[in-house]
Amino acid sequence: MRNLTPLTLKVLLDLQYLNVATTGIKTYMMELAKAARKYPHPEIEWIFTHEPEDQSADQTYKGNQSKIQKLNYHLDYFRWKEFQLPDLVKKYKPDVLICPDFVAPAASLPCRRLTVIHDAFFWQMPKNYPSWWRKYFVSLIKKGLKENTEIITTTEYSKQSLLNYLGSSWPITVVYQAPKGLKSASDPKFLDKYKLEKEGYFLHIGTFDRRKNLPLLVNAFAEFLSTTRSEKKLVLAGGPGQSRQMNDLPVVRNLVKELGLEEKVLLTGYVSDGEIKALYEGAFAYVFPSENEGFGIPILESMGFGVPVIHSDQPALLEVAGGAGLAFAGGNQSDLMEKMILLERENELKSNLIQAGRARSKDFSAQNFIQAFHQIILSSPTSP
Repeated sequence: MRNLTPLTLKVLLDLQYLNVATTGIKTYMMELAKAARKYPHPEIEWIFTHEPEDQSADQTYKGNQSKIQKLNYHLDYFRWKEFQLPDLVKKYKPDVLICPDFVAPAASLPCRRLTVIHDAFFWQMPKNYPSWWRKYFVSLIKKGLKENTEIITTTEYSKQSLLNYLGSSWPITVVYQAPKGLKSASDPKFLDKYKLEKEGYFLHIGTFDRRKNLPLLVNAFAEFLSTTRSEKKLVLAGGPGQSRQMNDLPVVRNLVKELGLEEKVLLTGYVSDGEIKALYEGAFAYVFPSENEGFGIPILESMGFGVPVIHSDQPALLEVAGGAGLAFAGGNQSDLMEKMILLERENELKSNLIQAGRARSKDFSAQNFIQAFHQIILSSPTSP
């Protein structure tokens, strides 16, 4: 370990949650850890609670779990936050503790806390969660907001939402994250498996959470096909929603069957990084109909691959797209269908969106992501 100068600050990054994290939070944690190593700062020493790749690969609590296994996970998570993590704070004596998964320890700590609260979904959409679990998790979040705490969130929309529910007792700073670095080689065999031609399909990647509004997309796509007689397909890649209340996968499956679109709407399940890369490289457009997002990583991933994006006019998606996407009125099936037709017929519009999207995606680099954290870490704590 290198010698520390008096100006060096120690930062402890809590990566425990990577053993169960999926989609957006997993990407956030992995990209933050990678950027911390790739772009070191001479006045900051990073200490990771876990090796990111190893913790992410841990299968102990992944997959279908019995009630006992789920209970064991919650007990394990509680032990980590309330006992093991505070012990690591005593051991390493960091100046700053970063918890990127909503929850910091309830115990008193002799350091600053940067707690990442990605969105306000627990407060905005309570019916999407089991009531007991939501109550428990929200209590954990609030108990960890104490002492010298600063909240980090993902967009101005999320900041305003959190202010509505948490008030202004704690400083809230927006840090734009970086999209996932897809380093794996593209897997074109995956496209062959589903008989997908280049620019022959609309794409959506993500879980089938109810807020994603995927039944709306399927219905709009069916209307698009009947209006245009297009040969295009729709690919919905990803796994089920994270709880029974949130899971729209059975609804989408039934809808596809009712509409007779089994050959046109492809449900691929979870996909690897190589398969994701192939899907982006071959897509005609990405469609993001979500009714609520804290950020919207797929917008930036798509734009980085030169794929035009159609997205709902939900505030976070408008903020991230920055005018480089084609917005439709959220929840409006006809407007979504019309935007899909417009993109297929107007080549100049498609080209302009691709160009604007590539430029927009560069604003969300890993270097910008970590530099924003460096600035916060090195700044004096802000009083509430």
